[in-house]
Amino acid sequence: MKISISSLLAAAALTSSLTAAELDRTVLPIQLPPRPVITEMDARKANLPQRVDVKAPAGAPNVLLILLDDLGFGASSVFGGPIPTPTLDQLAENGLRYTHFHTTALCSPTRAALKSGRNHHTCNMGFITEMATGFPGATGMIPNSVAPVAEMLRLNGFSTAAFGKWHETAAWEVSVSGPHTRWPTGPNGGFDKFYGFLGGETNQWAPYLYDGVTPVELPDDPNYHFMADMTEQASQWIKFQKAITPEKPFFIYFAPGAVHAPHHVPNDWIKKWHGKFDQGWDQMREETLKRQLEMGIVPANTQLAPKPKAIQDWDKLNADEKKLFTRQVETFAAYLDYADHHIGQLVKTIEEIGQLENTLIIYVAGDNGTSAEGGMNGMFNEYTYFNQVPEKVSDMLQHLDQWGGPETYPHMAAGWAVALDTPFSWTKQVPSDFGGNRSGMVASWPKGIQAKNEIRHQFSHVIDVAPTILEATQLPEPKIVNGTPQIPMEGVSLMPTFNDANAEELRKTQYFEIAGNRAIYHDGWFARIIHRAPWEAQPRAQLEEEKWQLYNLKEDYSCINDIAESQPQKVEEMKALFAEEALKYHVYPLDDRVFERLNATAVNRPDILAGRTSMTLSDGMSGIMESNFLNVKNMSKVLTADIELGDQPAEGVIIAQGGRFGGWALHCHDGKPAYTYNFLGLEQTTIMAEQALPAGSEGDQLQLRFEFTNNGTGPGAGGTGKLFVGDKLVAEGEIPRTQAAIFSADETADVGFDLGTPVVAEFKNEHETKFNGQIPKLLVEISKPMPANKPAGE
Repeated sequence: MKISISSLLAAAALTSSLTAAELDRTVLPIQLPPRPVITEMDARKANLPQRVDVKAPAGAPNVLLILLDDLGFGASSVFGGPIPTPTLDQLAENGLRYTHFHTTALCSPTRAALKSGRNHHTCNMGFITEMATGFPGATGMIPNSVAPVAEMLRLNGFSTAAFGKWHETAAWEVSVSGPHTRWPTGPNGGFDKFYGFLGGETNQWAPYLYDGVTPVELPDDPNYHFMADMTEQASQWIKFQKAITPEKPFFIYFAPGAVHAPHHVPNDWIKKWHGKFDQGWDQMREETLKRQLEMGIVPANTQLAPKPKAIQDWDKLNADEKKLFTRQVETFAAYLDYADHHIGQLVKTIEEIGQLENTLIIYVAGDNGTSAEGGMNGMFNEYTYFNQVPEKVSDMLQHLDQWGGPETYPHMAAGWAVALDTPFSWTKQVPSDFGGNRSGMVASWPKGIQAKNEIRHQFSHVIDVAPTILEATQLPEPKIVNGTPQIPMEGVSLMPTFNDANAEELRKTQYFEIAGNRAIYHDGWFARIIHRAPWEAQPRAQLEEEKWQLYNLKEDYSCINDIAESQPQKVEEMKALFAEEALKYHVYPLDDRVFERLNATAVNRPDILAGRTSMTLSDGMSGIMESNFLNVKNMSKVLTADIELGDQPAEGVIIAQGGRFGGWALHCHDGKPAYTYNFLGLEQTTIMAEQALPAGSEGDQLQLRFEFTNNGTGPGAGGTGKLFVGDKLVAEGEIPRTQAAIFSADETADVGFDLGTPVVAEFKNEHETKFNGQIPKLLVEISKPMPANKPAGE
């Protein structure tokens, strides 16, 4: 078949005449017209073809999506709570507040659902990334078929940036080896710019941050706080972006660590809250419900749901408990106050550059309910929760004046979590109660929302946010993104409710499931199972043996009156509907394991170090996350370091893992080699040589070796440590106990210094930990301990 030159020219002329408005936005990246064939040899005589640029639709708004962490429905003043949030309040006064907005009740699942418009199991995010399994729906690896709205906007001509917490990248992909496709700046993230932390939480005084895929070196500033830093970074990015491309809209995902533990906030902010919660959590619940009723946040017949039985009545606590617990919630309130203030600074930046009128702001006040992971007493160090080490009130009181500062890594008592989820019973991790899955949401868009200071009661879910953003920005939902056909969004746009308080409730059905806690909503009915409380190590019953509860939400807003026995047919209908939704969205199998999921091998999760018993490292290798370092917990280990010393006494960290609130380090102090084990910031054991290492000259090398022999008595067991210089034993001692489950969410393993907070108390900050010699080779080896009662050789 012959194709004539004339036919080619005709086709080229037709395709090159397409305008930007005629581009197909359902296939991303947008396919530009083919290059025209030009027959004129001389550029001076040739006609320039029309250039087609990919631009956002004319008039498309900027979008600012704000997501707070671990904040319950009854916390902020705009939803009747006891904590004033001026920025959220002001946005609500200029827009809308949504009172029936729901999350998944847990961090990673909510975040993946929020930005993709699909249910969390569709995103493979059945639980948090660090506890992913090999089952579909729970792998922790967001598939290419659920592209996030950020990537859709970026490929449609928006500038995109994310600041703060991420918690969506598979834990085994967070290393220098990547791959980086599921990092924020990869195609499965969708952002041109990222400045923040990748894990579930971080030390706000000393975070481990990335700018894109590059680790950030923090300033040596005793007043540094990440909330202030990320706000400044976001404000500068907005101004810079608009200075270069003023007509290009932006999409910002702004996700502070607040108010997830650790509750870190400057002391001046905490002082503002002293004495504000002395009435206790029971009276606070009553006061909150009264305000919610007066404000029209909840129906007039709403009653206060009972507290879980484990939560004590406030008036039965002793004086020490009340003293500690009030300081805990004062710190929490200050943290929310501090975060909302900085969000206000960001909104002010948008206003100052003249962009507020056409900026859609969606402020989600919590990715789940308030966290009750602090247990009955709260915690000086939140990692005691993950290692199942209880803390005593008397011990925590010793840190009262430090609470919220760099010396603590605190969480509050669960009674406050229940109170801040008023009028409901339960909390974060419990999607089968609205205390776990309902969050306040505010939408403000002066140019697009004519209604002001109005309330919307339509049932909605985080998966509805991405479709809303697409409709507001005049973009179609794409069918193909980066070569992959897309699973259609499972959310529905909330745009019809923007200017119509009586708009039809488009979401009739929604399932909920986290670790066996499960529920189904359908047209005003709610059926559920409370399978495990956040403070309980084990579920309450076998999955197959549990009875469903049933509530008529039109009469029983806060789920007080279980009518399952009187409505058995309705219960069966709801159970069947849950099963149908579970099959549709890859919810099965239900998996109620929690701490067991920390072990990658046990749950068939990818592990880049699977089967390895050694790692060879060298000076400068740092920022190795715990999931990508040899698992030395509950093991015997040997550290062998070849080091070169200068003419000064040896000083600094040779290798460390963890930080101030749990970890270990091989280091030198005043020239003396030592090994320190820091047990959860509660006790520190140091094995140190009596003699200093000899000073060396250039090229001189010596070898340090530390051997830890686990005593084999089970998880968290102690053992014997021996320190050698060459083959000479220079120190030995007993390490009474070790951490069984986790050192940290974002403290890392580092060679030649100790990033973040130092393991060793004698070092004040990471800048003091720099080793003053060279470490050309460092070998880490692990082996399983011999059972304590089994003789060697058997």
